[in-house]
Amino acid sequence: MRRAINALSHSVAGITGLAVIGALGCSLAVQAADFPITTQQRGTAQKVAQNGVPLSELAPNAPDSYTVKSHDTLWAISKLFLKSPWRWPELWGMNLEQVRNPHLIYPGQVLYLDKTGGRARLRMGQQVGPDGSGKLSPRVRASGLGNDALASIPFNLIEPFLTEAVIFQTNELEKSPRIVATQAGRALLSRGDLAYVRGDLSGNEYRIFREPKPLLDPTTREVLGYEAAYVGAAEYTRQGETRVDANGKSEIVPATFTVTSIKQEAGVGDRLALVPSREFTNYSPHAPQGPMDGQIVSIYGDGLTAGQNQIVALNRGSNQGMERGHVLALLSNGEHVTDSTDPSKPTIKLPDERHGLLFVFRVFDRMSYALILSVKEPVQAGDRFTQP
Repeated sequence: MRRAINALSHSVAGITGLAVIGALGCSLAVQAADFPITTQQRGTAQKVAQNGVPLSELAPNAPDSYTVKSHDTLWAISKLFLKSPWRWPELWGMNLEQVRNPHLIYPGQVLYLDKTGGRARLRMGQQVGPDGSGKLSPRVRASGLGNDALASIPFNLIEPFLTEAVIFQTNELEKSPRIVATQAGRALLSRGDLAYVRGDLSGNEYRIFREPKPLLDPTTREVLGYEAAYVGAAEYTRQGETRVDANGKSEIVPATFTVTSIKQEAGVGDRLALVPSREFTNYSPHAPQGPMDGQIVSIYGDGLTAGQNQIVALNRGSNQGMERGHVLALLSNGEHVTDSTDPSKPTIKLPDERHGLLFVFRVFDRMSYALILSVKEPVQAGDRFTQP
């Protein structure tokens, strides 16, 4: 148990609302990194785990117990119990000695809502006794994060974007390897076709991108980064060379790549970038610790507006305190209308109204990508977001 407690994710450091994760331990992937936990962090975790949440924070129809089902997510379960599901770490008031990890929740486990002392805590266990008295017997499943453990959010919604959606800090693709010719002079490449590439190559697996576009801050018009449309993936199959022909002249032979997957047809001029190492992806939804205010820069893809389960780029990144797992409130821009009750007919601006939630899953220096969890009105560039 000591190893599980000591293996606290560095993302928890200093986050009071998420500190209970330290109390409960962390996933197998994070345990391997063996991040330390300070005395202060442990104390905060213990306090949060013991306190739970006020009963007023419970959802109106919060069940007394719930049996976890396959395809559930931590977010969906939290919505059953809480008005504000991002406050789930505070609700998950389990004993330090009982549970290693809030992520290691499996189908078939029973969650009980403990409402004592004007506070609510969610516990895991099984009912004992033939009389159904409601006494709890703690039940711990101390195994690694397997395929059947619940994800925090529907992972299938963001998995493709973990490699496809990239914000480059500079227009670095200008100097990256490029496709200079195609197999048999084809105009466009499909899966299995050969592409001939020039440039500095240092790995085997590459992503293919189209010409990047600058992303501008909606207010300052400053260039925050560059976003390139994802085209597909290719594998380095044959090294290029410079050789001398029969006439003694030097000639360039480009490297050969095989297109392994395709989202849109690739062609000459498209750029290559190495496939990044896989990130730890079982995110912990939580609210920002302090104030967070910004705007949507763009809708990922070609759309002018976006709805639920679509991806947007935000004008805040790690430099401004943004973290993976942050839950943010979406605000619709208040309209400018004429006050017809005033003889001078002045133009007034109506307040911005909250109408949805964002979930941040990728963070760069000055920008982030977020999934639209819920929304009432179409989302567009320039819309604001704040802490929930």
